[in-house]
Amino acid sequence: MQQKLHLVMGGRVKDPRSHEFVDLNDLDMVGVFPDFASAQDAWKSAAQRTVDDAEMKYVIVHLHRLFEPELPEG
Repeated sequence: MQQKLHLVMGGRVKDPRSHEFVDLNDLDMVGVFPDFASAQDAWKSAAQRTVDDAEMKYVIVHLHRLFEPELPEG
């Protein structure tokens, strides 16, 4: 199985419908994960800690797509 790196990060956003973070110096870098499933578990855990704060958002960044954009999505 090929390694597909994913970054999980989050922070306060200016608008809950956007991905524009208020303070890039205050981002919570949860970590880099070797596959989507483990990244999703970390994302879910981080997001659940701030579920009552609509201005906090956690995301999964598909790093493998940045490194090798020609690879298929699967």
